[in-house]
Amino acid sequence: MLTPDKRPRWGSRHRAGRRVLAGVVSLLAAGTATVLLAAPASADPSDGSTFRVYATREGLVGRTTANHHVVAPNDHFVALPSTRALSGSASGAYTVRVCAPATARCEYAPVWDVGPWNTTDDYWSATRHAFTNLPRGLPEATAAYTRKYNGGNDQFGRHVTNPAGIDLADGVFTQGLHLVSNGYVNVTFLWQGNARTGVVASPDAPLNVRSGPGTGYRAVGLAANTARVPLLCYLRGTTVSGTRGTTNLWYHIGAQNWVSDAYLVTGTGLPVAPHC
Repeated sequence: MLTPDKRPRWGSRHRAGRRVLAGVVSLLAAGTATVLLAAPASADPSDGSTFRVYATREGLVGRTTANHHVVAPNDHFVALPSTRALSGSASGAYTVRVCAPATARCEYAPVWDVGPWNTTDDYWSATRHAFTNLPRGLPEATAAYTRKYNGGNDQFGRHVTNPAGIDLADGVFTQGLHLVSNGYVNVTFLWQGNARTGVVASPDAPLNVRSGPGTGYRAVGLAANTARVPLLCYLRGTTVSGTRGTTNLWYHIGAQNWVSDAYLVTGTGLPVAPHC
């Protein structure tokens, strides 16, 4: 649960990055009010819905997250503005794929904190529980910042100073996505998908995500320890020895994203997804 001392930091640290929304959006007239209509980013529907949202860097090393994790330097998790998508301690039950078009990199990371700005804004949900007059995929903070929705305030009455809909821990921000400033990313909410999943078992360092089924393919991102990733299909490739044994089995987990089964908990060493 969100602790009281965490609420002010969302407001104070979001005074940077005051960019006006320049994404693919349209306007929707709703009575006398005008709100933004979110435009979904393209993705495989079997691994969840994807929306383009503004991301900010979380920082806060040494502080405690909403699921009681103490933030470490270069940590690998994200925060979303609703307690409905908070994973338990050391769990990736709620995992997102965050992809940065500017760097062509993605990270698969568990949701371990609540924010930015709000704590009830499940904007990704088909049955949105707060701010229900906003379209799915549009964070309340984005609407408040760009269109003065709710008087330009968050749910606590604080003035929204940037349109953030997701916070990225430092490791996701710098190592996973190679970002140098806050900006828009494509976020896939993987627990909404219907693909078979595997849990990343790489406690010493995040698992490299590669552009093909082998270590000879370039690294295009990371998968954090405990992240639950979609197993869309498989191929045989480079033999790898990891925390789960030695295997040449590789899984396709997203567009040009592959990981070795040697670091996945799937319940078996045999393929659990269709052949690609």
